[in-house]
Amino acid sequence: MSQTATTHAKAAAADEAGSLADHAGKYLTFSLAKETYGIQILKVQEIIEMIDVTKVPRTPPFVKGVINLRGKVIPVVDLRLKFGMEGIEVSRQTCIIVVYVQCGDTRLTMGMMVDAVSEVLDIPGDSIAPPPDFGSQVDTAFLLGMAKSKDSVRMLLDIDKVLSTRELTIVKAAGDMA
Repeated sequence: MSQTATTHAKAAAADEAGSLADHAGKYLTFSLAKETYGIQILKVQEIIEMIDVTKVPRTPPFVKGVINLRGKVIPVVDLRLKFGMEGIEVSRQTCIIVVYVQCGDTRLTMGMMVDAVSEVLDIPGDSIAPPPDFGSQVDTAFLLGMAKSKDSVRMLLDIDKVLSTRELTIVKAAGDMA
């Protein structure tokens, strides 16, 4: 490798490390199918116990429906189904994380149904690794990075990219229809 190529490779690695360090901060961690995920705490409005969800016709299976949260209609997405996992029966630990999602100029409040909420962690930038590269067959754009700890890895979600623009439009419409 030439000196110029080596210099560019080192600069790219430094840029990536710098951008990963930008993701340091507090994350709410939760579980889905025995895996642990995290979302930036500033994106979380609140955590509520599982309540009745009103189904909205003609929505994708991952859109569970809507809830009435203090007079505001909030669409709810089942993250298990969105991520292609098998659905499960609701348990005492199942809950809804109410989050803010930004899509262009639109800010949407929606609920994410998860298996259980774990804890809030302060994750330093030096423990965040880039998401694995699975090639063009697997889209990992919704992952901010992988938080490494001594005994596990937590997937840090970019909540603004978990749903595509088209899916966000469908979710918003579900909330508007109710």
